[in-house]
Amino acid sequence: MKIGVISLGCAKNLVDTEYLLGILNESGQEIVTDRSEAEAVIINTCGFIESAKTEAIDTILDAAELKEQGLRKLIVMGCLSQRYKPQLEAEMPEVDRFIAIDEYHSLGKILSEVLGVRIVNTYGKSQRILSGKPWMAYLKICDGCDNRCSYCAIPLIRGDMRSMDEDELVREAERLVSEGVKELNLIAQDSSRYGYDWDRQLHLSHLLKRLDAIEGIHWIRILYLYPDEIPDDLIDTIRESRHILPYFDIPVQHGSDRMLKLMNRRGSHDTIVERAAKIRASFEHATLRTTLITGFPSETEEDHKETMRLLEEVHWDHLGAFTYSREEDTRSYEMEDDVPEEVKLQRMKEIMTRQAEIVEADHQKLIGRTDEVLVEGYEGLTGMYTGRSAMYAPDGVDGTVRFRSSRTLKQGDFVQVVYTKVSGHNMIGREAE
Repeated sequence: MKIGVISLGCAKNLVDTEYLLGILNESGQEIVTDRSEAEAVIINTCGFIESAKTEAIDTILDAAELKEQGLRKLIVMGCLSQRYKPQLEAEMPEVDRFIAIDEYHSLGKILSEVLGVRIVNTYGKSQRILSGKPWMAYLKICDGCDNRCSYCAIPLIRGDMRSMDEDELVREAERLVSEGVKELNLIAQDSSRYGYDWDRQLHLSHLLKRLDAIEGIHWIRILYLYPDEIPDDLIDTIRESRHILPYFDIPVQHGSDRMLKLMNRRGSHDTIVERAAKIRASFEHATLRTTLITGFPSETEEDHKETMRLLEEVHWDHLGAFTYSREEDTRSYEMEDDVPEEVKLQRMKEIMTRQAEIVEADHQKLIGRTDEVLVEGYEGLTGMYTGRSAMYAPDGVDGTVRFRSSRTLKQGDFVQVVYTKVSGHNMIGREAE
């Protein structure tokens, strides 16, 4: 059967999609990229915030129109199905089956019944099919989340945190590296808490040491660390490693202690500043990335100033700011959404404007520095290669490195690049002689 698969949302969802592709491939089904050729379409959805839900619904409706052109089956899985399955079933009869996340253990059986073809029931055990660049892969080390941030629906959708077996993760990493993966990106809703659900101890450092020992891996990056759970031993593990990048993705969400408490976030403004300073002092070149929320209920101008102060104290290398979005069934949904939208947007603009100034000034200091760069593309019009250094994650948010070389390079190569210019969040350079 010709099956088209659409993946929406975050990298964690993408890993789920890659496991789906694995069981379809193992079952002998033909995976097509042109939806007009598909006999069935499976959409893996996100249901985290309003914009993601809107994108998911629009994608489902677009795919449903293909039924008038011969599409036989339309299946929707993922976070949106988990969160709103009864409502969706009532309102979208054109979808043949909504599959909730807690049904994934029977995914092969369900797909077999709906599609009328044999699909093996080995979700999570079949070999993943990477859907992106062959030199990069995500490794999901946990699912779900035990943090109950008052604005976040993830625990409602994904449940409590469940850490993946360490031996299985190492075997998966070894297999990915044997197939040509050079950059491994560890992901979870809270990577810093890996293994905490086993014995109330943090096991991330131990996992990292085992992954670092794998021959053939070049870069290991950790995404999504909480500021109050970056202990000194984790910093030491990264500093003493061969392949783990000093890249710290720390979503702090706010700079005001009052707001952090209302958000049910652990730690404080001072905790964030102290950990950032410790990281900066431990590495010659560390990268710090974060996200911030503006306009959380009852946020005052003084609260906002605390966030602006945090920018000055930390000098984040990468930062994303978002306006607060009410999500039903979360604790903050019961709070009055009393910050006007125009104020939320103005504060977000102020954050991003100042952040751009900080990045511009800090990036100017990088001119003349030589960094290792992973080659990912070539611009025929400009004659320049594109890629990423250790300070840029693969999710397209941070930026890129654009550079010239006198020789022909291949995607997936690592080269040394001297920075010669700054272009926004991007660096321009040339391959070092």
